[in-house]
Amino acid sequence: MITNPVVMSEDFGITVQTSSNRGFTPEEIAERCVNHIINISDDAPSAIKGQALAFRDQVKAVVTFYLREAVKSDRTTVFNELNNAGQPQLAELIRRL
Repeated sequence: MITNPVVMSEDFGITVQTSSNRGFTPEEIAERCVNHIINISDDAPSAIKGQALAFRDQVKAVVTFYLREAVKSDRTTVFNELNNAGQPQLAELIRRL
């Protein structure tokens, strides 16, 4: 049997975000995603920091685009399932969201 120890960083932190009477938007989720993927040091030289911030913005735009596509795709699936279940009025309401 092979076992590998799990090592966790000493600076482990937890962040909690909430919304009121709605779910998170694709932009908000993309922001959270990018914050986990790209970490920019406060001590980085300004030229490198500027490049990293520009890259971060580009990554956020790409993640946001694909999250929006995922939402559209899921709504199409729900629309079709409701139609197939004999609920065309409810399906149309979902389609309009």
